[in-house]
Amino acid sequence: MLKLDNICKTFNPGTINEKKALQNLSLTLKPGDFVTVIGGNGAGKSTMLNAIAGVWPVDSGSITIDGINVTGECEHKRAAYIGRVFQDPMLGTAPNMQIEENLALAMRRGKRRGLRWGVTKAEREQYRDRLKGLGLGLEDRMTAKVGLLSGGQRQALTLLMASLQKPKLLLLDEHTAALDPATAKKVLDISDSIIRENGLTALMITHNMKDAINHGTRLIMMNEGHIILDVEGEEKKKLTKQQLMEKFAEIAGKQVESDRILLS
Repeated sequence: MLKLDNICKTFNPGTINEKKALQNLSLTLKPGDFVTVIGGNGAGKSTMLNAIAGVWPVDSGSITIDGINVTGECEHKRAAYIGRVFQDPMLGTAPNMQIEENLALAMRRGKRRGLRWGVTKAEREQYRDRLKGLGLGLEDRMTAKVGLLSGGQRQALTLLMASLQKPKLLLLDEHTAALDPATAKKVLDISDSIIRENGLTALMITHNMKDAINHGTRLIMMNEGHIILDVEGEEKKKLTKQQLMEKFAEIAGKQVESDRILLS
């Protein structure tokens, strides 16, 4: 479903601020893979997601989504294949529009717009059923402005919007980092349900080692623009936070004393 082949990305090349963010990065995701991504600051996690989404061009290598080479395509064209939820709950929605209007925009993503009513009766019932599945009571507030929702409610709504068209690939960029622990857990549970029920292929960046272990079907660890660890199946299920830190220290050649040092 996703293939990154020897991706390289350097910022400010040839200057004192040169930073090699991705170095010959290769990664392949099968349909239905739910991959959690961890690593310290500057490891290349967000750079990888932005490269996949087309936020900036890569220096070399290729990016293929569901057999389609999208390396040279701009961000808005790749949006036809990708759903994305950002760290900031304020992104991903139109705050001055109603909940149902935001869902209608997501439903028409990549389609031609006409002069018909933005929300039909049939669509409204569909949105109500989808919102009810979130368990947040939003199905009774469909005409409320999205800007009035809490951060957790907005992230849950953004998840629903990102998955309405069943994208080839769902990108979750630290989407619970700005939430309190209880709300973050609720949003992660919703993420699991949406990915499982829709059979989506997903990449989730997180700074929480416990979440990286407990969620998803596969875990990769990045360091200095490389993937230094890739585990799945029973090996992933048996991982502990201590083992993960030890593996990082062993592979990256660094001494790691705590989660804060590894995932600052």
